[in-house]
Amino acid sequence: MDTIASLFSFITTPVSWVIVQFHKVYGAIFGPDTGWAWGLSIVSLVILIRICLIPLFVKQIKSTRAMQTLQPEMKKIQERYKNDKQRQSEEMMKLYKETGTNPLSSCLPILAQSPFFFALYHVLNGIANNDTIGVINESLLASAQKAHIFGAPLAAKFTDSAADVSALDASLTTVRIVTAVMIVMMSASQFFTQRQLMTKNVDTTVKTPFMQQQKMLMYVFPVMFAVFGINFPVGVLVYWLTTNVWTMGQQMYVIHNNPTPGSKAQAAYLERLTKHVTHHGKVRRRSEKTIVKAIVAKGRDRNEFERKFINALSKAGLAAQADGAVIKSESQAAAQAEDGTPTAGGTGTPKRQQPKRQSKSQRQSGGAAGTAGAAKPAGEPTSLSKSDDEPEDAKPATPAKKAAQKQQPGAGTRSKAQSGQRKGPQRPKSPSKK
Repeated sequence: MDTIASLFSFITTPVSWVIVQFHKVYGAIFGPDTGWAWGLSIVSLVILIRICLIPLFVKQIKSTRAMQTLQPEMKKIQERYKNDKQRQSEEMMKLYKETGTNPLSSCLPILAQSPFFFALYHVLNGIANNDTIGVINESLLASAQKAHIFGAPLAAKFTDSAADVSALDASLTTVRIVTAVMIVMMSASQFFTQRQLMTKNVDTTVKTPFMQQQKMLMYVFPVMFAVFGINFPVGVLVYWLTTNVWTMGQQMYVIHNNPTPGSKAQAAYLERLTKHVTHHGKVRRRSEKTIVKAIVAKGRDRNEFERKFINALSKAGLAAQADGAVIKSESQAAAQAEDGTPTAGGTGTPKRQQPKRQSKSQRQSGGAAGTAGAAKPAGEPTSLSKSDDEPEDAKPATPAKKAAQKQQPGAGTRSKAQSGQRKGPQRPKSPSKK
């Protein structure tokens, strides 16, 4: 371990300086010799490191997604050149270059944390061995040795002997109980993080060796933490438990807001997005627009959940655009303009009222009132008759008047309506009957 510590000695001084600065703040609140002051200093160190590593975490997520997308192509290359390993490797590198992916990007956060982890281990090991290190002088060393977290000294380990623990003014049973609980919590958080990734954020439609590897790591990593955890000081266990909890929460946020296409998390996300968009009629967040834009760009290559999302928008009268926005579809806008309801661009024009169509019985009964005074739409004024000064013969004859004229002497016969004869020209009467 001395060799590893010497390799990371360049980072030991910065790490010890950060811990001391946080200790000054928490020491003023909880007391300089308390476990809260030193424990929270280590937790704050983890949070500071993880905030600085957020860009690497984003790169890791993108690289993992890209590798999942390339798994079918990689499998084809492996089958095509299974007898030529060199050509297989060349084709793999060509595929990585064309798609802009890097298999090592998924390991960047762990690799970036390694120097800080070993530097903190070296600092806590120096406290246990009563050695000053970095900016930790003798007074700070004595204060750190007095600090206990739930009765376990900051520098104590599960494998320490009773004499080593008693030198730190603690009980061996207490140290082993506290370290065992922290190791179990550390392994459980790692297992839950990996299981969450496998069950919710993996495309279930593609079965590749990558999924089998992830499933294996889900069980291997917790065992590794349990085995190596018994050799970690309590302060390092606090560090590693904090970073595991941070990773778990960070991954939950990513899965909830930016899930892997084709995964169960994407189905749940698109269901929430559908309810949100249909309720508000638009997409408000930039992240949501990015996802909608990617779905539209896929075209016919959309998966089942994405097609369901597009169909749900269509049923609601909405249409997703290439820029990620969601607007009302043309058919919905036309229907609203026709009905006079407000559209997305403003108020619609009212629909013109059409006159009611009369039934056959209404048209037949209207003859009694005269063809000129036929039924008109409600509210339409009737036409005024001609003035009384107009000659009588200039006025149009009504049907009743025509019938009276036909019944006068010399007219010859009754009207067609009264005789009941069929329409058409009548046969002239015989002259002998006159």
